[in-house]
Amino acid sequence: MTTTTPSRRRRRAPTRIERVAGKAAALQKPRVILAGLLLLALTSVMLLDGYLRAEVGGDQRVRTGAASGKVPDKVLDGGPILTFRGGQATTVSVPDKTIALTFDDGPNPTWTPQVLAILKKYDIPATFFVVGSMVSRYPSIVADMVDAGNEVGIHTFTHVDLSYQSDARVNREMQQTQLALAGAAGITTTLFRAPYSSETDAIDNCSWPVYKKLGEDGYTSVFVDTDSDDWKRPGVSKIVEWATPDHGEGASVLFHDAGGERSQTIKALPKYIEKMRAKGYTFTTISGAVQKQEAADGGQAGGQAQGGPNGQPGGAGAGAGTSNLQAAHRTATGATLYEGKALIGAVAVAEWTVPVLSVGLLVVGVAVMGRFGMMLILARRHYRQRNRHRFSWGPPVRQPVSVIVPAYNEKECIANTLESLAQSTHPIEIIVVDDGSTDGTSEIARAAARELGMTNVRVIRQENAGKPAALNNGVRSAGHDIVVMMDGDTVFEPDTVRQLVQPFADPGVGAVAGNAKVGNRNTVIGAWQHIEYVMGFNLDRRMYDLLRCMPTIPGAIGAFRREAVLEVGGMSEDTLAEDTDITIAMHRAGWRVVYQEHARAWTEAPGSLKQLWSQRYRWSYGTMQALWKHRRSLTDEGPSGRFGRVGMPLVVIFQIVTPVFAPLIDVFTVYSMIFVDFRAALLAWFAVLAVQLLCAAYAFRLDREKYRYLLMMPLQQLAYRQMMYLVLIHSCITAMTGGRLRWQKLKRTGEVGTPAGAGR
Repeated sequence: MTTTTPSRRRRRAPTRIERVAGKAAALQKPRVILAGLLLLALTSVMLLDGYLRAEVGGDQRVRTGAASGKVPDKVLDGGPILTFRGGQATTVSVPDKTIALTFDDGPNPTWTPQVLAILKKYDIPATFFVVGSMVSRYPSIVADMVDAGNEVGIHTFTHVDLSYQSDARVNREMQQTQLALAGAAGITTTLFRAPYSSETDAIDNCSWPVYKKLGEDGYTSVFVDTDSDDWKRPGVSKIVEWATPDHGEGASVLFHDAGGERSQTIKALPKYIEKMRAKGYTFTTISGAVQKQEAADGGQAGGQAQGGPNGQPGGAGAGAGTSNLQAAHRTATGATLYEGKALIGAVAVAEWTVPVLSVGLLVVGVAVMGRFGMMLILARRHYRQRNRHRFSWGPPVRQPVSVIVPAYNEKECIANTLESLAQSTHPIEIIVVDDGSTDGTSEIARAAARELGMTNVRVIRQENAGKPAALNNGVRSAGHDIVVMMDGDTVFEPDTVRQLVQPFADPGVGAVAGNAKVGNRNTVIGAWQHIEYVMGFNLDRRMYDLLRCMPTIPGAIGAFRREAVLEVGGMSEDTLAEDTDITIAMHRAGWRVVYQEHARAWTEAPGSLKQLWSQRYRWSYGTMQALWKHRRSLTDEGPSGRFGRVGMPLVVIFQIVTPVFAPLIDVFTVYSMIFVDFRAALLAWFAVLAVQLLCAAYAFRLDREKYRYLLMMPLQQLAYRQMMYLVLIHSCITAMTGGRLRWQKLKRTGEVGTPAGAGR
């Protein structure tokens, strides 16, 4: 028996279009990931900034009136320094004629440097119980504080009452503050003072477990003997009086260098120092007070733990590289040091980014509202001007025109397109340019023309070269001076062509933009696009028309003087937005471009989110390409310069910059709803929505559209608008990374048939 080896079938080599499409598809995923990472980074920065300001995870609860039966009497009646050496609670008092000067709630960029300057002037040390979030925001102040010989302790990271917090939250508050200290000054500390604490007799059954746990972790908890109550701002003399111990006793004295307006503290501090020195007092830190008391008691005062707090290695050991007045400090090394530096760096980024974003939010908000105002005023003026009884472009235009229909795989739609053109009230010739379709588009077009008895239809076949090439082929083949361009998925009303060409009665008009309508508007996605077409595109065109800087003639419906098209070199393949490209070129050549609202075309909008993304991505990226291509118009003179200095800035501001940063509004709104003030944020969102609804309703009125579609607008703002933002951001990333795309074909259904009339 003979066995034969079957011959291998040779694989077909991919076409040029397929190769380019494959490269484009390969480029899209990294760019989408990059856009997602940028959004994630923005969210992370905002959350970090909110956490630092106690907007995220903040807890304002303060416990009062709790019982203290479980707290040992020797602690309640003991000194202000609480340690747990050997697992036993021990308190230490400040020696007589000694002041352990302490400051809470800092650092503050206004008050803390003034306090440090006073301490330096009088050459005395103090202990600062710092809030970790403030340390991470103002690390240089803490570095100066430590370098000047002062001691620092922990006052938690977000200034919360730890008695309400879980063990995990307590650990996080301590560890994050240690990291902040490591990043700011290269140290960690064993000192701790709880927010809202006072004397030891205020320890209760709820806070006692916290102090025990922290003591087991190696922390020394510090309370006060004498409180200046400077936070009440009672006046300089009262602050000095209340901070003075009785009968020559030593004391841990509390002042504040942050947490409010501290001008009285700054004025009182020199007077207090001078008064206490006059009484024979000396000043020291908490560690200095402990060591002084140890010396007085023969080394039995209790002291401080010699190792670092759990999870915070202490370098070379207790007080390594520091004076006795800073014995609580530990040199930060290894991961603690590098993580601390990373935290300080991240906070610096957040501190810089969020204010910039806030300014950007304000600018965007003003730009958005300004755009709405401009659109309403100019759209109304345009409507009244063009619809007044005596308005005329000039003598009626009755000459035949050429209608060019570029088509690529439009088998579902081409017959409907030709059927609508067969009903035209204006004399036309129709040129269907089949751009290498593989679905029999040209055969369907010829069959539809025969069936409809249309003798004015020519079908031209060409190899697939893209939409600009197809349009240029149609222009070259046109037999009339005016050419109308439409998409192969679009249908015209009977009077569309006649209305569209009337502006050419003005010899200065080189091109006319028609009124594109969404035909498949009975789906959610279709209704969203319908709102966008009426409010965004057509209202914009009224504004741009009056300002004589129309940026885009829609591909679905536009008319041109043939000579003008040839003069600017035809449809360019340099950009994906050939309609925007040629419109700008028309302006630069001195032709006027106008909007004809009564010339309506019904187009099939993308029916899925994927198709919509693909279309809008191409539009956005193509617009950026066209603007970059014509950037020299900014410095040109004459008509070109007019567009460059009026139209181009408006397009950049309203169609690129504002939409790119508009997500800030939504991000800040969501952030405010969750972490700041839900009701105020929600009211602000509804206020913006009300303004948009007002603009949309007016646009619907001008276009004689039914208002029922506006019921979809709130949902559009929540979903559709966000997608458009992401598309634009994606396009910006593509532009910055130098990616290129080609004309993309959307899937059609052919559901948009010949319209029965206007206003449907």
